[in-house]
Amino acid sequence: MDKASQADETKQVDLGRAGTAVKDGVTRSLKGLNEIEAGIVSLVRGTVADTLKLTADAAGMSMALTAEVMKGAIKATEEIGTGLTLSAKSVTKGVVMGVGDVGGDVMAAASRTVKGAVTGAAEVGGDVSVVARRAVDGAIEAGKEIGANVEELATAAVGGAIEAAASIGTTAARSVKEILVGVVEGLREVAGAAFPAGGAKGSSGREATPPQKTKVP
Repeated sequence: MDKASQADETKQVDLGRAGTAVKDGVTRSLKGLNEIEAGIVSLVRGTVADTLKLTADAAGMSMALTAEVMKGAIKATEEIGTGLTLSAKSVTKGVVMGVGDVGGDVMAAASRTVKGAVTGAAEVGGDVSVVARRAVDGAIEAGKEIGANVEELATAAVGGAIEAAASIGTTAARSVKEILVGVVEGLREVAGAAFPAGGAKGSSGREATPPQKTKVP
């Protein structure tokens, strides 16, 4: 083998090693992020549920509590200087699941928590539209895991995000609407696939009724 061929082979080996090293590093980092997100969800869910169990007015307390939980999360990201987009999803998911654990109004909780995330992001100079999408995603994930009506939950969360963005300004409202435009419609398409035009048969032999569409804010 001549020197030129040996050099080419060496370059290919080096490039292969570099690619493998990056892949392994990214994999470890992503696994670490998943563990961090799961930890935040668990912490918030437990805190919210335990707090609401101690009050006679769980419905009224949950509204104030969701706002305080999100404020606490945003203060934490301010102190650290990063993590707002990561925590927005996890905190929202944890809040909705915690409220659901005590039989609370998860729709109102989703709307209020997402609203707090968007407002908080604006206050600390974060990317409002990205935080809005992450928070809405967290609400949707929570709904799926606790068996809530995901379409209605998504509609409530998107409504909260748009309302908060509108209070910030027209630019924020436009960017949030653009990033969230397909969320609820996408869920409707999934529901439509699960209940085709012919209708799915229930255990009684009658056609199952697909979820009713709700108005997108």
